[in-house]
Amino acid sequence: MTSDALPRTRLHVDAPLEEGRPVSLSEAQAHHLRGVLRLTPGAGLRLFNPRDGEWLARLDALSKAGGSALAERQLRVPEPVSDLWLCFAPVKKDAVDAVVEKGTELGAAVLQPVFTRFTDVQRVNLDRLRAHAVASAEQCERLDVPEVRDPVGLDALLAAWPAGRTLLVCAEAGAARPIAEAAAEAAAPAALLVGPEGGFAPAELAALQRHEFVRPVGLGPRILRADTAAIAALAVWQMLAGDGRGRPPHRV
Repeated sequence: MTSDALPRTRLHVDAPLEEGRPVSLSEAQAHHLRGVLRLTPGAGLRLFNPRDGEWLARLDALSKAGGSALAERQLRVPEPVSDLWLCFAPVKKDAVDAVVEKGTELGAAVLQPVFTRFTDVQRVNLDRLRAHAVASAEQCERLDVPEVRDPVGLDALLAAWPAGRTLLVCAEAGAARPIAEAAAEAAAPAALLVGPEGGFAPAELAALQRHEFVRPVGLGPRILRADTAAIAALAVWQMLAGDGRGRPPHRV
């Protein structure tokens, strides 16, 4: 089978992938394959995880309770994963869904919700966000799924910040370098922090500036919505300092 004929359907699985090994499919996966895609046993699909890469597989069985597929051959070997983190203040449902979906497409390795002084949303549906991350990874040809972490407060985030990782804070006010300049000079593992719709409180900006690992960056002359800022920052960083020059692995 050539790359031109590869099945479009991709599923992320936790189970090991190797030739001839059956792989169990969850109830939700089976429902999607049967009820949405109308697939039947014998149909081809692709299975992937970061440990084993991507494999061509064949549906073996489907039922309301789940299903199974048989791995046939490896299509892609495991690849190095991105080390870029996106920390963001949660916003309303559709916007936070977009941050997770687009953050996955743009290669964020970690998606970290952060509560700030002006964060309007005080509860985060992690199950929904993690499901969006899986679905986006399946669609965008990633071999891994970003880690959607439990929400933390800004103070807790800063107190537990890992040594050696730079935190680029997308700040609306105050002195800040253009993010393109910071990305062009990147030399260490990095993370981006995007605040809420109301921006960071003055006390939060002062607290951020007290940490040596913090670098304020600007996203241009206009005030961006929080979800727009997250997507713009990720896109600029990946193009200049990340994997933005790469190409998709398959043409399907």
